[in-house]
Amino acid sequence: MSKLTIVANITAKADKIDLVKTELEKVVEITRAEEGCINYDLHQDNENPAHFLFFENWASRELWQQHMDSQHLKDYLAATEGAVEAFTVNEMTQIA
Repeated sequence: MSKLTIVANITAKADKIDLVKTELEKVVEITRAEEGCINYDLHQDNENPAHFLFFENWASRELWQQHMDSQHLKDYLAATEGAVEAFTVNEMTQIA
């Protein structure tokens, strides 16, 4: 199977931006050490600080699924419950 690219958009509630940012930052290094993680890059929108974006590449969809079931993501979800306005994930394949 070919490499999988993930684009994840997270929008924090206006009064929870700092909480969501701190919790997102906590998962970066742990995730980068996971099997199959090629890159895991967190971005924050320059004009809308409530908008965060992960740009990720994984060796396979199966390894990404393992990441999605990881304890550190469960911990993130618990810590940010009620603090996230919107969350979308796009699974992408590089074509050029």
